[in-house]
This record gives sequence, C-alpha cells and structure tokens, in this order.
Amino acid sequence: MPALLTPQQTRAQFGAPPHEFLAPPAHSDVHQGLPAGRVTDDTEQAVFIAREIIAEGRVTKAGVARAVVAWYDAIGGDTVAFVGPSTRRAVARIRAGGDLNATGLGGDTNGAAMRVSVIGLLHPGDVPAAARDAAESAIPTHNTRVGCASAAAVAGAVARALLPDSDLRSIISAGVEAAEIGATFGSTWLGASVARRIELAVSLARDGHGSDSDRLQTIFDLIGTSLAATEAVPAAFGVFALAEGDPMRAARLAFELSGDADTVAAIACAIAGAYKGIDAIPAQLCEMLRQVNPELQFDAIAEGLYALASR
Repeated sequence: MPALLTPQQTRAQFGAPPHEFLAPPAHSDVHQGLPAGRVTDDTEQAVFIAREIIAEGRVTKAGVARAVVAWYDAIGGDTVAFVGPSTRRAVARIRAGGDLNATGLGGDTNGAAMRVSVIGLLHPGDVPAAARDAAESAIPTHNTRVGCASAAAVAGAVARALLPDSDLRSIISAGVEAAEIGATFGSTWLGASVARRIELAVSLARDGHGSDSDRLQTIFDLIGTSLAATEAVPAAFGVFALAEGDPMRAARLAFELSGDADTVAAIACAIAGAYKGIDAIPAQLCEMLRQVNPELQFDAIAEGLYALASR
C-alpha cells in the first residue's frame, strides 16, 4: 500500500485546505494524473454497489460481491496499488468460487464502511434496518465484527441524518447504536469497539482544547487514520462532529487530518451530506463532479435509490 501523510506533512506540502477541487500533485503515488474532481475508490465502489441494489431491489451478499469484483476489474485492480488488502484478498476468493460467508474472513479494514452510505439512503430514519443491511453488505469482503460494525455505523448515521428533526447528537447516537448492532454480525475478531471509539473521537472533537488543527492532531494521535476500520471510521465521526455537520467543512477538515483522507472524507461527507442536503454543496462543484465522472451517472443513481427508499 502507498504511504499516507501526517497532518504536518499535508500542511507542509499543500498549506491550508482548499475550497475547490484540485488536481493531485505529480508526486502522488496513488492519484497522480487524475483530473481535479475525479472521485476515488470509495465513491466508485459505492456507485457500483448502488447499481446492484437498484437492479435487485434489495441488498444481498451476492449483489455486493458482483459489484466489488466488477469495480475491481474496471479499474484494473491487479495492477493498482490503492486497493485495500481485505478487498484484494476477498476478490481473489470470490473469483475462485468461495462461499460468500467465508470470502471476507479476516477483513478488518475500512473498505466495507467507505462504500456503504448508499445503503443508509435506503432506510430513512430506520437505523436498525440500515445497520443490518450494512452488516450484510460487509460479509463478502469484511466478515469480522469490526468490519460489520464500522459499515453499520456509517449506514445508521446516514439513515438518521435523513430525518428532518435530526441534529448532531441524534446522528452520532444513531451511528453508535448501529455499530453495536453491526458488531453482532461477522466472525469473532480481536479489535477495539467501533462504537466506543466513535464516542471517544467525537469527545475529542467537541470537548478538546485549542484550534481545529489542535483537535485534529489529537484525533490523529489517539484515534488514528489508517486503513483499520477501528481508526478511519471513528475519525470520520470526529470530523463530522468538528465540522458541525457541514459537508464542505468536513471535506477540508478530513484533508488536513490526513492519513487515509479520502476514506475519512467520504464517510464524514456522506453523513454530513445526508444531514444538510445538496444545497449545502456549491452547485458548481456538483456540476464539476458530473462532468469529470460522467460514467458514474450520479443523478440516475440518486433517482434509483430514492425510488427504492420511497416504496
């Protein structure tokens, strides 16, 4: 896997977080050559999974497995460095015809959580249903308690954020509740509680001392922002809390927090976007995303998920 930056390295290389999409630097060992506004693997996988859900009308392990393998093949997964270790291992097992309850054994990284926001969108206000579907979606690639709990936390928070009476406290509480539900799925795995670490990250963000940069550094030091599900997902909840639910601010804070920044941002901004709605994102940025990523057909995906959620 490629090296990840620390907050100090990010500030030294880029200065203040940008307010617009920028092309990655030429020395980036993962994203060099991508145009400004091009999404990364987190969003790509979410779209591939959404397509399967829309086609089937529900979340299934088989649909998720097909989506992940199709995405892997589309990007030339055998030749790129950024595919997470759990997903890469699971794809090989799925291709070999493995039982989908076994292909994800040992998967304890953040791959199931980074792609799961689309499942939260299917269940407005129904946190337990979102958590159960999210945990089910994790099984083919991340069949561990921490993998299922982390995916459930994100989907549950997104589901709660869709309600008009939502606030930061209720959304974060929903994420914790969903993580606890998700932890009842998956194989036994030694790892910290995702639910408890979400609570810790949020406490560090909201009750810590100093500037935003100081609080981000504390999250980086005590929670971590690696590929581990027990780090990136709680850190994303901390970013969501520090941003007070603003998706644009969440994106900039995740940028500065560094580490697996695109995954932390994908999760924090998914929850914030569900909470604040599309009007909280500048229209020119939305249009740029459509133009730079035309094959992902964001509007069609949104319409398909909305139709399912409205049934």
